Amino acid sequence: MALPTEKAARYDRQLRLWGDHGQTALESAHVCLINASATGTETLKNLVLAGVGSFTIVDSKQVSATDLGSNFFVLPSAVESSRCRCACTLLQELNPDVRGSAIEDSVDTILANSPDLFSTYTTVIATELPDATLQLLAKVLRSLSVPLIVVASYGLIGYVRLALPDHEIVESHPDNYHEDLRLDCPFPGLVEYMDAINLDAVDNNKHANIPFLGIVYKYLVKWQESHEGMLPKNHQEKKEFKEIIRSGIRKNENGTPLDEENFEEAINSVNSTIIPTKIPSEVQELLDDPACLHLTPESSNFWVLVRALKEFVINDSRGKLPLRGSIPDMNSFSDLYVGLQKVYQTQARLDMEAVATHLSALLIGMGKSPGTVPMESVKQFCRNSAFLRVVRYRSLADEHCKPNLSEHLWRLENPDSELAYYILLRAADQFYSMYKFYPRGGDKGTSMDSDVGVMKTIVSNLLNSWELPPSILRDDCIVEFCRYGGAELHSVAAFMGGVASQEIVKILTHQFVPLNNTLIYSAMTCTALTVAL
Repeated sequence: MALPTEKAARYDRQLRLWGDHGQTALESAHVCLINASATGTETLKNLVLAGVGSFTIVDSKQVSATDLGSNFFVLPSAVESSRCRCACTLLQELNPDVRGSAIEDSVDTILANSPDLFSTYTTVIATELPDATLQLLAKVLRSLSVPLIVVASYGLIGYVRLALPDHEIVESHPDNYHEDLRLDCPFPGLVEYMDAINLDAVDNNKHANIPFLGIVYKYLVKWQESHEGMLPKNHQEKKEFKEIIRSGIRKNENGTPLDEENFEEAINSVNSTIIPTKIPSEVQELLDDPACLHLTPESSNFWVLVRALKEFVINDSRGKLPLRGSIPDMNSFSDLYVGLQKVYQTQARLDMEAVATHLSALLIGMGKSPGTVPMESVKQFCRNSAFLRVVRYRSLADEHCKPNLSEHLWRLENPDSELAYYILLRAADQFYSMYKFYPRGGDKGTSMDSDVGVMKTIVSNLLNSWELPPSILRDDCIVEFCRYGGAELHSVAAFMGGVASQEIVKILTHQFVPLNNTLIYSAMTCTALTVAL
């Protein structure tokens, strides 16, 4: 369903990325931000500008002088008043279509008295939480199947951690992919269309305007007749095949080749069009996944669709996915191009209808209505069946028990590796749990040297518990990290807010593949590392 004209104009650029249905998913979302820190409000700002439906800020703190130095969503006049209400008011000014609310309470109180409140949110963003509270929140949200995004900026270091249930993606938007043309295994409608083309019987004008797919197809049939039905496989064979196509370019009375762009297109497309049709390994894994093989009444629509896809592959398509139904642009007469386009679209519709038939049977067998999954969702699923993905995230509890650092030790051979800051962030969390402030000294009645000494001990104990050598982290890294004092710098907070909001949009729209599972950013080197911990 198209968005109203005013909204379409406002969100024009992002609609080109995730479409009307992606924007609708965004506008249906209710996002919760825990603590209106600089990093948290920068994250929420980007979602408000993108048109998220509503947000709630949970924060029991008051605006402080420290907030004024880093947080653009508090005012000097609001010092010693509610931070969440001030931030909520200013954020709502950015987009009148977004609804905002504030809860002046601590997350600890909510977790103790009404944890089910979090089930009303589509996604939760957590900032400025002690480790024990974060662990409890993550456990509650995981039981409710609500995605959690932890985001922080600590001095010149940024951190994002996604803690989600299995995340299902229909539109993964891969950067590189081949068109689904099926020239190696043409379907009946395509064969009929191609058989009607006679390259030798048309005049020069039409010869120069036959779609290049028709040219490739015609010469591919000839090639297969002399090569036992095989496709050109290696570089040499493809080179020979290109020369065969080139020989089909007509010449004038002087023997000079005519300017036939469609033949040049055909030659240039050989590497991308003559590709064996097969199911991508990532999709085959989903077809063989226990969640597909053993459906239950609690199975998500995604897994029921995957099972319907499996039935289609087994029973209807001789091991192929539904046809995507699109073709590339090409030099051609309009009627010839539109005719070819309709051939692909017709077969794509037939494949989709076959998948829908299997889907209806599965839903009825599960005691559900055949209309449980909208037909538009089935179309979208079939169109993107080659790009399906599921990202499975390790829980925060498992990570905190023992992160997957051993397989990334080679990264720590680089003294500037971002992974070193993960260890220091974990150590700083433990320091805070012990002293209720971050390592810095001075205003807390402790010296810088004593805080550094405590941090070294914590780091050593962490590495020992993870069975890692103590030499992987240099002392000067610990000293430099302690200088940050847990401060938020607005430039780092803004950058991390951009990263976190981008991942949240991926999660809310189920488009593009979100990171798995941790991103660490160093503003000193302007580099970032994504790693599954």
